[in-house]
Formats: sequence, C-alpha cells, structure tokens
Amino acid sequence: MTTLLSLSAISKTFDNGLEAIARIDLDVAQGQFLSLVGPSGCGKSTALRIAAGLVAPTRGTVAWPQGRPQVGFVFQDPTLLPWANVAANVRLPLDLMHMNKSEAEDRAARAIKRVGLSGFENAYPRELSGGMKMRASIARAIAAQPKLLLMDEPFAALDELTRQALNDDLLKLAREDAMTVMFVTHSVFESAYLSSRVVVMTPRPGRIAADIHLAPPPERDVSYRLTQEFADAAGKVSAALRNAMQAAA
Repeated sequence: MTTLLSLSAISKTFDNGLEAIARIDLDVAQGQFLSLVGPSGCGKSTALRIAAGLVAPTRGTVAWPQGRPQVGFVFQDPTLLPWANVAANVRLPLDLMHMNKSEAEDRAARAIKRVGLSGFENAYPRELSGGMKMRASIARAIAAQPKLLLMDEPFAALDELTRQALNDDLLKLAREDAMTVMFVTHSVFESAYLSSRVVVMTPRPGRIAADIHLAPPPERDVSYRLTQEFADAAGKVSAALRNAMQAAA
C-alpha cells in the first residue's frame, strides 16, 4: 500500500513539562480508515494535531512521501462561526483559499447536500441541533476536497442514534471520495465499526501498544453491528486496550 503520511519517532513535551507522547512511529496508508484509541490524556489528539501541522513535535519527523495533500480537520466542537449561516460556514475554507466565488458556492452547496443539510443553508448555528452542527462541520471539511481527513472525537457529545447515523454517513463520504481518515475516539465499538486499522495507545506518555488491522465489509450498516465479525473486532480492540492499561499500571 502507498504511504500517505509517516510519523517517525515522534515525541511531544509541552512547555509546562508534560510529556504527551513518546516515540511514536506510524505510517498511514492511502485509503485507510485509521482510528486512534486510548485513555483520556494519552496523547491521541496531540498526535492528530502534529499530523495536521497544528502542533510541532519536540522530536521526530513528519513526512509526506507523496507530497502533502489537501488536509481537512474536524474538531470535537463543531467550531462554527455563530454570526454566519450554514452556507457561509461551509464556504469558509474555500474563501480562505481565494477560490472563485461561483465555484466556492457550488462546492459548498454540494457538500451541504451530501451531509443531509439541504434546506438549512440559511440557518445559523444556534438554530441547529448538535448532530446538525457536526454535519455542517463535516461539510466544511469535505468542501475543500481533502485526501486526508483528520477527526478529533467528532461524535463524542452526540446521542447514540445520531452518532451511529453519522458513522454511516462518514463511511459513505470516505468511500465515495477515496479519503484517508485518521479518527480519534474513546469508543472501542466506534473504532471497530469504522476502521480498517485501530492503533491502541498507552496512558500518558502515549506510546503505541497495539496496531490492529481489521477487514470489515466496505459497505456496512446497523446489521453489521449484530454480526460475530463485528463482535470479534470489538473484542480485539477491547483486549488490546485492557492490556495497555494493565501494563502501564
């Protein structure tokens, strides 16, 4: 498989002396859906921000063997501009790229439709539910047509039904756009459902405790959650996480 992103011996110590992650080596292949799983404070989000270029590592290197692609980032908080409507929020990264206004509006409209928000183009964030805000945030990220989508616990604050619906929508978007996805989550079940690969991290300072490759069907829905295959995948991730916690203790 073609390596899209390579993190080599990455460590991060913050100015207050907190060592977040220690010597992480991770190659992300093009087309993978990779989830980072671990206890709170283990450095999952820090690793994601280093990959995005939002945080510099203290040691180690970040490399893009095929050249740095367009990267999208979805935060746990939708981070929508409260004074802008959905269309303007989704168009924001395109405006920052100084894209032609007509093309930017077309791209934003397509992204809004793809995440199921047609009819809410003129709505403001205060008028949206939590799930709708996250859909708008995802639309904003995919409007720029990224080849790598980084997601930091985007569904953590949502109810289970909304979360599952967004899981399915995300898989469909990633498949249609041939996106590589790096996804941070605390949920064993979410990681097992979404991922072709799950990286389990130790408590702080975060290290890689297990690297689990899964082979779920390309298209899956609620029925997959009832299969033995899904139960086995979740069991593997759960056991790896438990072992990482016990080893650290």
